[in-house]
Amino acid sequence: MAPDASDALAVRQKVEQFLNAARTGNLDLLKNLSGQLDEGKGLATTVADIKDANKRGALHFAAREGKTEVCKYLLEDLKLDVDAKDEDGETPLIHAARQGHTGTAKYLLECGANPAIPSDFGATALHHSAGLGEIELLRILLSKGVDVDSQSDAGTPLMWAAGLGQEDAVKVLLEHHASHNAETDDNVTPLVSAVAADSLACLELLIQAGAKVNISAGGATPLHIAAHNGSLEIIKCLLKAGADPNATEEGEKPIQVAAASGNRQAIEILFPLTSKVETIPNWTVDGILEYMQSEHNKEQEETRNSKEVNVPKETTLPKQDLHEVTPEAKKKAAEAKSRGDDAYKRKDYHMAVDAYTQATDFDPTDATLLSNRSLCWMRLGQAEHALADAKACRTLRPDWSKACYREGAALRLLQRFEEAANSFYEGVMLDPENKELVNAFREAVEAGRKFHGSDQEKS
Repeated sequence: MAPDASDALAVRQKVEQFLNAARTGNLDLLKNLSGQLDEGKGLATTVADIKDANKRGALHFAAREGKTEVCKYLLEDLKLDVDAKDEDGETPLIHAARQGHTGTAKYLLECGANPAIPSDFGATALHHSAGLGEIELLRILLSKGVDVDSQSDAGTPLMWAAGLGQEDAVKVLLEHHASHNAETDDNVTPLVSAVAADSLACLELLIQAGAKVNISAGGATPLHIAAHNGSLEIIKCLLKAGADPNATEEGEKPIQVAAASGNRQAIEILFPLTSKVETIPNWTVDGILEYMQSEHNKEQEETRNSKEVNVPKETTLPKQDLHEVTPEAKKKAAEAKSRGDDAYKRKDYHMAVDAYTQATDFDPTDATLLSNRSLCWMRLGQAEHALADAKACRTLRPDWSKACYREGAALRLLQRFEEAANSFYEGVMLDPENKELVNAFREAVEAGRKFHGSDQEKS
């Protein structure tokens, strides 16, 4: 028993050293360790099978750190799969693009990497290059015919670029006819993303392209968002482009949002253009500010009181023994999951839910099934069901960042923004490099501030 345990520990240590060699670019050590770990299967098979807990292999780590020479050895000498996916469906190309390693990404493309493959979040290398403003890689990917409007859970590449203030990337994407009015499920557009990011340059480019300025996203127009942020130049730009200062969202006009946030200069800009709100007795800049601040304080008190009596619902897992799943049951679960995956690709979400439910009945230990079904419920607008599945998923796999994302997305749809931000933040702590989670956390915090007039969630 003792020697076996010792041998297993030694192998694990060598595996860790091997993956770290790929990460640091130590090619000699990587070759040496791969030879030590080979048990007669051949180097290529041995190296392809060595993965961490997230199913990331040497090629993923080398690409993520921009170690092109290691990538060359793995692809040219060992003939590894250039499009191998990790647990989140991310290829080496996506890893390289996320970190801005353009040279490594170009090499992977030369080796036949498919730039259109999305992660399980829907993000491609194009999304990441747009978000980082890596123009050279962006142009190369577009020249490969990648869909310029491909949708991720956090929107199109143009939304990523606008939401991260990447002016040059916005220009390139618009030159390639990216849809300036593309929307996410909750009506976020590139223009909304630019306003939320406080990027005047991106906003002006989108307006020139014909982006709508009066769209309502998640309960607020772009002018509401700018008024809350106190972004004076953006407010002026939106008004010049035809934004309606009298549009009401959640019963409030932009001037009321500005006042609730204490943005006096924004009130002064909006005041001459806003028709009187009858519930505000003193229709002056000072009167509006005083009234809305008073109302804001009342809302905060009511929110605090409601939280004291709010008891969250419990999420329970299937009552089966989670440790007794037979090989036959796992096989049937895999078949049902395959049917669910096919149905999801066809956008037949009801059928996908049915298939994933069958799969979960066979194998209640597979958190992936709950994650997939949660996404289907989201697509069907069933946020409560989506949240229940996401919570059950997190119970099964508390250290999985995707489960945090699913939970946050469902909470966001329910307009429980503070809780959504917490879920996204927990995901970021598990996977700090995940741009989808980082963006989702930022947007949830901003949405919470907008609806509740609170800066407490800001970090």
